[in-house]
Amino acid sequence: MCRWFTYISNSEPQLLSDVLIEPVHSLSKQVHDRYLPYLTHYEPGANPEETKKEISTRNSPYNMDGLGIAWYSNARAEFGEAQGPSPALYKILRQPLTDNIYTSICNNTSSLTIFGHIRAASPSSAITDYNCHPYQFGRWLFMHNGGIAYFNIIKRDMVACMSDEALDLVKGTTDSEHLAALFFTFLEQKKGPAAWEVTHPIAEVKESLEQAVSKVIEFQNAYVKRSGAELQASSINLAITDGTQLLAIRFRNHPTEHPPSLYYSTKAGVTLNRKFPGHPDKEGEDNGSQNLKAKDEHGDHVIVASEPTTYKKHDWQLIPKNECVMVHPDMALQLVSFNVQF
Repeated sequence: MCRWFTYISNSEPQLLSDVLIEPVHSLSKQVHDRYLPYLTHYEPGANPEETKKEISTRNSPYNMDGLGIAWYSNARAEFGEAQGPSPALYKILRQPLTDNIYTSICNNTSSLTIFGHIRAASPSSAITDYNCHPYQFGRWLFMHNGGIAYFNIIKRDMVACMSDEALDLVKGTTDSEHLAALFFTFLEQKKGPAAWEVTHPIAEVKESLEQAVSKVIEFQNAYVKRSGAELQASSINLAITDGTQLLAIRFRNHPTEHPPSLYYSTKAGVTLNRKFPGHPDKEGEDNGSQNLKAKDEHGDHVIVASEPTTYKKHDWQLIPKNECVMVHPDMALQLVSFNVQF
């Protein structure tokens, strides 16, 4: 399975290299390393050995099939070509730390909203730039870790439900990007054509995503019923943002099996930012040459990531199974249930 990282703030920009490259356990190094505090290996009453194996499968040790990063800028808005921040993206199929353009972008770019994703492709999925996350729909970004069961079979059903405009924005072949287009179709039904060009309340975004995931499960159940195949679960850990707010879910439609890991923090941004005291990897050191600000000057922020990127595990919380983090434009955070029946 893949790994991803997102940072969002309404007042404190982060240097991309401070969150994506510099820490010992940054996303760029999660191509082959794991750090999974608090992760539950099994439900009470389940077979511990089988479920330990199952959770290892959903947090694979190798993610080497492409990297994508995105950051938001107000440049287009300042020239009258957009409402609010717009995303810039860079995607590669090489190992992150061997790409000079990637490191140059990260060393010289800061942003209030950052997305990063490293991919472990499904066995039948092509390894191409187009299939690297995050996916852009207008001012919105969408990235996913997991897999949709029976995607190759229900893909036609999913496409038939999409608006022509949403389908036209699909450039790759992944289950993730098709789920994104289905989600934006439901958002269009609520908010009108090309709903991805403007912002919407995060609660309405969540409702549209719940509709999309419910529709996928409906297609899967119909296939199982007509074919007699064994019902398989889907893992859906994903993040959606318009640059000012964030929705992140950790979901698996199974009574005992768990989704891949997913954590959130409202503190780690201080340790990661070289302007402030602290170091992401060790106690008693700073990650910058000087402390330009005090800890209490750091702006409100939220980080959601597949794995913690700092050594202070008490700064991180594991998102419970089938729940989601909602971050509003004022950085108010809600941890609520993802309301999908299965």
